[in-house]
Amino acid sequence: MAPEPDAVRPKSLADPEQVALRRACRDAAHVAPLRALARRISAEQAAEVPDADPRDGGIGARILLLLETPSSSIGRTGFVSRDNPTGTAANLFRFMAEAGIARRDSLIWNAVPWIIHAPGAPNRAPGKAEIASAATYLAPLIDLLPSLAVVVLAGRVAGLSREPLSRLRPGIPILAIPHPSPTFVCTSPLVAQRIVEGLGQAAAMLLPDRPSPAEGPR
Repeated sequence: MAPEPDAVRPKSLADPEQVALRRACRDAAHVAPLRALARRISAEQAAEVPDADPRDGGIGARILLLLETPSSSIGRTGFVSRDNPTGTAANLFRFMAEAGIARRDSLIWNAVPWIIHAPGAPNRAPGKAEIASAATYLAPLIDLLPSLAVVVLAGRVAGLSREPLSRLRPGIPILAIPHPSPTFVCTSPLVAQRIVEGLGQAAAMLLPDRPSPAEGPR
């Protein structure tokens, strides 16, 4: 998947042409099962569920980055993407690039995958009932990711998925990072540092084992 010329910069989905190009690919084989899951969740929750970005790894992803819930503005593109025209997405674009995470290796999803905000209302945190309902969709999501090697949980709500994910895929590494929202990132330089370090750990887990100098080549 070669990137479109404008997809190598943050907020590229502010461009309607880029959105149209992305939508033309949303039934590609690597994302069609995720789109089907999104449509199922949408029907069961009677709410909009954005699609996985077809520029990312889809069901072939080795890193799952779990955020909180889609913002109300995501309806402008219809995708969960680091390219969305939001501050959170722009931070994520930068942090994942700094960590050396290839797009083909990653899938960005939400712990509560449907839009919970009323039209025109400000973003809010998911409630207990919404979080509990969303947990039932972790199993079908994980079933679609046979190559999954590490999960990164971003923020408090995503962090609640640690235990069920551990049961669904025993032994899989699960890392926690702060949420990349500007609200949190701007509180301290250490927040951005922790995010990049956590994503860097995840990226390192995808590298093949390297022999020590004493062992020599294998």
